[in-house]
Amino acid sequence: MVTLTGHTLTLEEISAVLYKNEKVRLSPASLESVDASRRAVESIVDKGRIVYGITTGFGKFSDVLVNCDDCQELQLNLIHSHACGVGEPFPETVSRAMLLLRANTLLKGFSGVRRVVVKTLVEMLNAGIHPRIPQQGSLGASGDLVPLAHLALTLIGEGEVYYRGKIRPSLEALHAEGISPVILQAKEGLALINGTQAMTAVGVVAYLEAEQLAYQSEMIAALSMEGLRGIIDAFDEEIHIARGYREQIAVAKRMRDYLAGSQLITRQGEIRVQDAYSLRCIPQVVGATWQVLNYVREKLEIEINAATDNPLIFQQGHKVISGGNFHGQPVALAMDFLKIGMAELADFSERRIERMVNPQLSGLPPFLSPQPGLQSGAMILQYCAASLVSENKTLAHPASVDSIPSSANQEDHVSMGTIAARHAYQIINHTRQVLAIELICALQAAELQGIENMAPATGRLHRVARQITPPIVKDRVFSADIQKVAGWMQTEWRQTPLSGQHQAVDQAAI
Repeated sequence: MVTLTGHTLTLEEISAVLYKNEKVRLSPASLESVDASRRAVESIVDKGRIVYGITTGFGKFSDVLVNCDDCQELQLNLIHSHACGVGEPFPETVSRAMLLLRANTLLKGFSGVRRVVVKTLVEMLNAGIHPRIPQQGSLGASGDLVPLAHLALTLIGEGEVYYRGKIRPSLEALHAEGISPVILQAKEGLALINGTQAMTAVGVVAYLEAEQLAYQSEMIAALSMEGLRGIIDAFDEEIHIARGYREQIAVAKRMRDYLAGSQLITRQGEIRVQDAYSLRCIPQVVGATWQVLNYVREKLEIEINAATDNPLIFQQGHKVISGGNFHGQPVALAMDFLKIGMAELADFSERRIERMVNPQLSGLPPFLSPQPGLQSGAMILQYCAASLVSENKTLAHPASVDSIPSSANQEDHVSMGTIAARHAYQIINHTRQVLAIELICALQAAELQGIENMAPATGRLHRVARQITPPIVKDRVFSADIQKVAGWMQTEWRQTPLSGQHQAVDQAAI
């Protein structure tokens, strides 16, 4: 059971909720803070004070006063008008994360909602009622207004949800679980949609998968090292300590551990004096991606516990401040950085694929073909990897450097953080497919070199992976193999996700 306080949510807890269906409960002490904040909003309404979003319009309409009798209609109109998203819906994992993160931020007690709003979010989460939210439409400043409006729709019994494997009307799913739809009161519509929970939810899911992929890329690279008779000396501890990056040092250690006992790796001068960079520089390149992941993790750990709506209520309502915590720039920059770091893993992997299929570089049969000429073998697998890598380069263009003013230039700089997060997730999926292709090629190359001489660790990977994809004994439709291997990597092959120090690797998970 994960207890939400508004201040202490961790990535480990989010992972448990998203992937293990861990239930969530609300901290009683934090609910008291929610109640105090709500009393402040009710006092503002009763006294007719002019406060943005409570007794005024929104955005450019912030100077338009709204009669207190119309506060309920104001909030409903806000949700209806802002629910204009387009495109494919977010994966259920992302909308589940959005419910969790939105509940957590409201629980901080700065937003002025009733406790029933927070409770309903958690009830939906625990019941597996996941809002169906279009991916496109957010500028990432004033928060994720559009996607969060679609989330808010489901709380009031409108819109659509995923429920028990089907797309259902929200009201139908709520009634099935005995959950009453919320009737929004003053400030509550604004509190639900003003925030960064869409970009952060996508960012968290992307990060969790990216970390797992980074570990997997190392072990797949170790298998490629054996298939290409790579030189182990480049991973010697002293050379990496001499540079000093702890992530690089850690990757080198894991590579030595993976390859311990291998009779396929070589020493300097045995076959060649130096390897190409895609083998020799694995600790340096993958270590740099770990530096990116560490940066992204730090920003996400702050953002998942952040108050990001507007206005925020302090000192029992004596201090209500309109600010800009909804601006997604910290997440946008982190996601753009994540895009580059993960795109590089794919780029790096594709170079090893090329070395394995190119007989002039590998010493292996051309394209790992069982009958070169008659059968193409892995020739077009490298084409596919190259295509994905090229597409990643386009997606890696930073979204955060763009801004289009909105709301009659009131909101004159926006983050595009949700676009950055979405593109990061696309790059991660492409990178997984490239690594799946490398694994298919590395399995074949290692077999050609002699699997009896593999290291114990890579040998275990070989045995398990061969249950997913068989050897290349005849040309076949490799699309199915790529998808099967990538799916296995995403859902079943898990290596110490969220280890914090990125040191240990759970060999039993292979």
